[in-house]
Amino acid sequence: MFNLEGKVILVTGGNRGIGASIVKILNDLGARVACISKSGEGTEGCLYLKADVTNSEEVKIAVSKIKEELGPIYGVVANAGVNRDTFFKKMSDEDWSNVIDVNLTGAYNTVKSVVPDMLENNEGSIVLISSIVGEMGNLGQVNYAASKAGLIGMAKSLAKEGARNGVRANVVAPGFTNTDMTSSIPDKVREKITKDIPLLRFAEPEEIAWSVAFLLSPNLSSFITGQVLGVNGGQYM
Repeated sequence: MFNLEGKVILVTGGNRGIGASIVKILNDLGARVACISKSGEGTEGCLYLKADVTNSEEVKIAVSKIKEELGPIYGVVANAGVNRDTFFKKMSDEDWSNVIDVNLTGAYNTVKSVVPDMLENNEGSIVLISSIVGEMGNLGQVNYAASKAGLIGMAKSLAKEGARNGVRANVVAPGFTNTDMTSSIPDKVREKITKDIPLLRFAEPEEIAWSVAFLLSPNLSSFITGQVLGVNGGQYM
């Protein structure tokens, strides 16, 4: 149904949380999954290479090795992300730069390294992992919201440029999800957030991963590009 068997897909930030779930589901669907991380370590079922997404040369080298070992890259999932939450008046330049460098520039470096081949091969699917925060903003997350909103603009522009060559670009914008990033939320705050979600719960990482697989699929989403798929339990409509 998904028609991802044998297709090479690059996932950044695939060693935990949503990324690890994406890797598992893509493997279950028969894809050949490659991952890059600063440590070079990650989950089972993924060809892992060491690279810092904020370093364009390291990403290019890793992508070249992936193509040598697995073949042409059909899909890319830019999932690597960090947060440095604090109110704007207390936010340091380092807090701002670090989040923008990883979440936005890291996605740019990753996509930039694979798009030329996708255009030449006349096929490809790009999925950028944004956030509900990039759509509606959030207290104490000016840097995170800006980086995630930037991914939406990036995907829409990539979709326009890649369409004539069969290269699609879309966004998955998860709502609050049960990951390490949300595990530190105090119980009282978590309860308040949950009350604002019509489905009255946080998402599970697998639910986000299936949405990514859907947008990667050349069968199920072949006429979908430039779109934001909000997987947020109805919290933002």
